[in-house]
Amino acid sequence: MAVIAPTKTASYEPTSREAAFLDSVQNAKYDRQIIAGIKKFMTGKVPEDMKNFYSPEELEAIEALRGTDRDIEARMPVKITRHYFEQAKNSKPLQVLVKADPVETSDLEGAPDPGKQMDYSPVEGLIHKYELGLIYVIGTCSSHCRFCYREELIAKKEVERPDGTVAPKGIAQIPEITAYIREHNRIVDENGGIHPDTGREKLREILMSGGDCMVLSNKNVAAWLAAIAEAGIENIRMGTKEMAFYPDRFDEAFFDMLDKFNAAYPKVSLRLMVHFNHPDEFLKKDTDGNYMEDPAGGLQWLDNTLKAATEFGKRPYITVDNQAPIIKGINNDPDALRIMQRELRRHKVENHYFFCGRDIIGHKSFNVPIEEAWRVLNESQKGLSGVETHARLSITHYKGKTEVAAVSNKPAPGIPGGENGFVIMKLLRNAADAPDRGKIVILGRNPEAIWFSGYNDRVIYDEAGLFEGV
Repeated sequence: MAVIAPTKTASYEPTSREAAFLDSVQNAKYDRQIIAGIKKFMTGKVPEDMKNFYSPEELEAIEALRGTDRDIEARMPVKITRHYFEQAKNSKPLQVLVKADPVETSDLEGAPDPGKQMDYSPVEGLIHKYELGLIYVIGTCSSHCRFCYREELIAKKEVERPDGTVAPKGIAQIPEITAYIREHNRIVDENGGIHPDTGREKLREILMSGGDCMVLSNKNVAAWLAAIAEAGIENIRMGTKEMAFYPDRFDEAFFDMLDKFNAAYPKVSLRLMVHFNHPDEFLKKDTDGNYMEDPAGGLQWLDNTLKAATEFGKRPYITVDNQAPIIKGINNDPDALRIMQRELRRHKVENHYFFCGRDIIGHKSFNVPIEEAWRVLNESQKGLSGVETHARLSITHYKGKTEVAAVSNKPAPGIPGGENGFVIMKLLRNAADAPDRGKIVILGRNPEAIWFSGYNDRVIYDEAGLFEGV
């Protein structure tokens, strides 16, 4: 059930502490050298060394779909930074990640909102589905992943709201978001620590997302950090792929802003949620395409990425976690995932989640079957230490984030429906007051399933209610 939003607030007045912090923040200039739009590649209006990134045949196939219901840029605009191009030009997985391909629109079946997030959007730009709130602070990134789970936001597509209205998703605004936080927490405090309508506890944590919040200027990032801290938020996450797309974003001016925020709000913890999909995004290669060993141990990182990771690692008030979907042609490779998990943890980046694909419109070409994704992750974690293997495999059901906990390798004689083996799923995070958190589902195997619907006829035990009504 969605919470009733407070009355819209027309303006926002910073506190004196907030204003003092914001006055100390310096913006910096960033030259991402972004190429936006497939047309620039078609007309040759890109730097000379980028002209062969798409072959003539690839461009012709893309052009043939322009203006049709399979228009590739209508699904997701093309966008790439110079930094990412330099890594992608010699990496097939990274090319799959950023290069438009007609296969993207070969199957347009899927749901616009399979997790039913809009049912939990009490204020424009806010999703309050779990114990934390997610806010869309910007509607773009410095490069665009072709598999993006937020393609409706990036491409500014219209989505249906619970009240039947249809409109593009809006961007969060500080006055409305902070008013909601204060009102929600006031009601919780007045009712013994529980919201009477939803059963929720205090809203303590916010995830700044989008798009990519690190595309915002330092002053805009700082404005959000300070405003939601003043509203009573204790933990702030910042979701970003800039460590891969443009690591120079994390420069002296940025870290100076973070340090000053920590000085002003020392009890507010910060968590950077980064998004590396493949080790090619941050590791150096030799002329033969092999990763280069570091004399000090492990493998050599790209200089600017390593510099950013090192600076984050120096600051005890912020943690860095990586999460990524397992995507066909990009990272459905146990060896690549093993290297990535090991190297990230070596530089104080925790492995948080790996995700199965979602039943999103136009996403079929990227999805790895659920059981195959589990196998890939399980295989990748062989030989890694316990601290390197914290990541779990998650798939998003409308009831909440669900862990793919186990897939049997052999048939289960005597278990009806388990003749070909079984899959165990567990609700990790449950919406609202989380009544079903921790409950499990046991399913008969279906190696072709890419979504819950692939198991509708194979339910053995459903304590979590993930298949209610099927």
